[in-house]
Amino acid sequence: MSDLVFVAFPTEQKAEEVRKRVLELQREYLIELGDAVVVVKDESGNIKLNQLLNLTALSAASGAMWGTLIGLIFLNPLVGTAIGAASGALSGKLTDIGINDKFMKESAEALTPGTAGLFLLIRKVTADKVLAELKGVGGTVMHTSFDENKETLLREALAAQTAEKPALS
Repeated sequence: MSDLVFVAFPTEQKAEEVRKRVLELQREYLIELGDAVVVVKDESGNIKLNQLLNLTALSAASGAMWGTLIGLIFLNPLVGTAIGAASGALSGKLTDIGINDKFMKESAEALTPGTAGLFLLIRKVTADKVLAELKGVGGTVMHTSFDENKETLLREALAAQTAEKPALS
């Protein structure tokens, strides 16, 4: 079963920085993510989702390739490419994998204008090591599906002060 975490940050850059760090932890096999989305609420209150994958573009490219192949069979590759790209883009636009976009936009309404948040859909986690890596990054936990103990540990890790590490000479 997956867990959902939504953490608010003062800037989009900070949310992107933390997402990048979590993705590095995934490459180290300390966490397995289903999705990681940065949501930004601009000064006018508009909400923008920065997804890892642009499904519309990816599906359009795939559709164009398949359309070209089918078009070659029927001796009209340009029409096949156009139809394939259009149908791929439409299917990508209608497909929603990972965290539901509507849910993220509704949850992001709680953000202050000019701030950002990070949604993480976590499949597996080595909690103690991930919390140690995220210690002191800041942010406010807005929502989780964790039990109370895990949520408290997450809040404490984000808020913790990290000691300055001595520079190596």
